[in-house]
Order: sequence, then structure tokens, then C-alpha cells
Amino acid sequence: MNAKDFFHLVSSMRKAQKDYFRTRTTGALNQSKSLEKQVDAEIQRVNDIINEKQSGQMVMDFEP
Repeated sequence: MNAKDFFHLVSSMRKAQKDYFRTRTTGALNQSKSLEKQVDAEIQRVNDIINEKQSGQMVMDFEP
């Protein structure tokens, strides 16, 4: 996912959250939770990539 896609996902999530707090319907809650899970998964995916790159750099830094 690129930055633009992530922006649109977060924007959709925030809209769904606001809809839920305005309506308090089950459908709005489910939509909000679904989008939150997608955002969380993308954040985890990027964090994993960053951690892998940092680990690789650290290993290379210690090589003679």
C-alpha cells in the first residue's frame, strides 16, 4: 500500500468512526472496526519492514 492509499484508508476509517458515534448502529460499528483492523494491519506491515531493515543494517554494522 502506498502513502496515498493509506491516507484514503485512514480518511475512510475516521468517517466511519464519526458515523458510528453519530448513529450508534451496529452496521456503522462493524464498518468502523473493519477499517480500524485494516489500518492496524498496514501499520504492522510497515513496522515489520522497518524493523527488518534496521536489523539488517545492524548486522552489517557489526561485520568486520
